[in-house]
Amino acid sequence: MKRLGWIAVLSLLAGLLVPTNAAAAGRTPVECAAALDCTLAEINLMSMPDRLEFVRLMQSGPAAELGATDRWRNIEGVITFFRDHQLGAPGTWVSYVDAGIVEGIERGIAIALGRSPDEFGNPGSRKWANYLTRLRAGELTVRNVHDKAWSEAEQAATDHGVRVAEKTHGIKPSAVERRFFMYSEFYRWTLRNRPAVLDLLAVYGGLIHPELARQRVPFLDWFTDVRNPVPARKGCEVAYAAARLDPIAGLFTTLDLLLAYLPDIFEEYQSAK
Repeated sequence: MKRLGWIAVLSLLAGLLVPTNAAAAGRTPVECAAALDCTLAEINLMSMPDRLEFVRLMQSGPAAELGATDRWRNIEGVITFFRDHQLGAPGTWVSYVDAGIVEGIERGIAIALGRSPDEFGNPGSRKWANYLTRLRAGELTVRNVHDKAWSEAEQAATDHGVRVAEKTHGIKPSAVERRFFMYSEFYRWTLRNRPAVLDLLAVYGGLIHPELARQRVPFLDWFTDVRNPVPARKGCEVAYAAARLDPIAGLFTTLDLLLAYLPDIFEEYQSAK
């Protein structure tokens, strides 16, 4: 009887543990893309392969109603980089920042579709909704206007993810993560300042590569194309390698970052042509 009693107890405990583990796993990318109401905390629990699927499903599904079937392909490139380098496990600084970005996109789509006005406390949500509304209305056909609106929305969602990681959870980035993050800030700054970047490339492009000044427009078109995952993926590889070697320590100006990152990225552009 004792043995049977212990078997009954263990069976009961096993039954209680199953729902807990299932709940901890969270909703699937398919469920989140359909509902558009998965929170940052839930997205944080997703693996990078699941987040990649989630972003793709949002574009092919609800975002397609807004004419945005390919407006976060560069985000796909970044998440692919995280996946391939085993970065961004749940509960890490990278994970929370990335989850803030994905949540902002998700809620922006939901708001733009009229499903719910709830921003989930993410300032990027409303900016993404405005971006999508303007995109559907045909207001973002000029490249620098489009890129500025895109970057401002992503910046707001990124900043929110940083706050959640550092203020809410007390998690700070490693030195390598902080240096890598400088690259993402530089990328968003480039999208917001296309005319200024073209001017800088006209003046300093020759210091980076003999062909860069002449090819500055097609290069910048390639580098900042949010519909193409390749530049973002390649840029992450370059930035991560630089961050691990620490060659950009002490660099603070935009020109410093331009000269630090673009030589290798321009080489990637030429190889991709």
